Amino acid sequence: MRGKVYLVGAGPGARDLLTLRAARLLEAADIVFHDALVPTDVLALAQHAKLVSVGKRCGRHSTAQRFINKRLIDASRRYAVVVRLKGGDPLLFGRAQEEIAALESAGIDYEIVPGITAAMAAAAAVGTSLSQRGTVRSVAFSTPRVGDGEEAGDWITAFSAADAGAIYMGVGEAAAIAVRLIALGKAPTLPVVVVENASLPNERIVYTTLAQLRLPPTRHFTGPTLLLIGPQFAARAGLAIPEEAPTPQRAVADKRA
Repeated sequence: MRGKVYLVGAGPGARDLLTLRAARLLEAADIVFHDALVPTDVLALAQHAKLVSVGKRCGRHSTAQRFINKRLIDASRRYAVVVRLKGGDPLLFGRAQEEIAALESAGIDYEIVPGITAAMAAAAAVGTSLSQRGTVRSVAFSTPRVGDGEEAGDWITAFSAADAGAIYMGVGEAAAIAVRLIALGKAPTLPVVVVENASLPNERIVYTTLAQLRLPPTRHFTGPTLLLIGPQFAARAGLAIPEEAPTPQRAVADKRA
């Protein structure tokens, strides 16, 4: 048997933000290789499929990319519909190109199904456009994360050249990022919005500035978190209600996390 592999975007988390094509493929799938952060109610759509977790989490044991590539190829020789389910959009910080190259090298048929990337869901949660006519004409999507043996590169200089942007997988390095952006000429008062679990019921939004971001963190984020940075968030930040102080139980839980 020679099946087909579908690289499918799971979207930012909310099940009803999946595309119709993604939902149909999950329902038809024979096997699904999914990221660690894909919610269980999204996986529940794959009622007849074998579910295989191949997630990557910072600081935790994860599946090597070359092993994922091999499993996709092997699965395509056993199953008709193979779904590789990736959080957000497969083509943005999803290592899709490595899987595409492996599938093409092996002569495996594949299709890419786009999804809503987390930055768009975060901006929607904040209620602010990532671009604005006349003031924010360039938007950068960046991440400080690199794989084993890879060089970090000077991504932050390119990011600072844009009018606004979103930083994926960067909350753990937020203070260093803020220091560097200010050194590159960004104003210390530039608004920053930290969005955790965008589109999910436990979504959390915190407004701050680059200057405040340099300080030791007072909040802990355990879910997928984005940094939205740009002048367009100033109005929302001015209207924001200060986040409620954590209860002692929540503070202990955050500390342990």
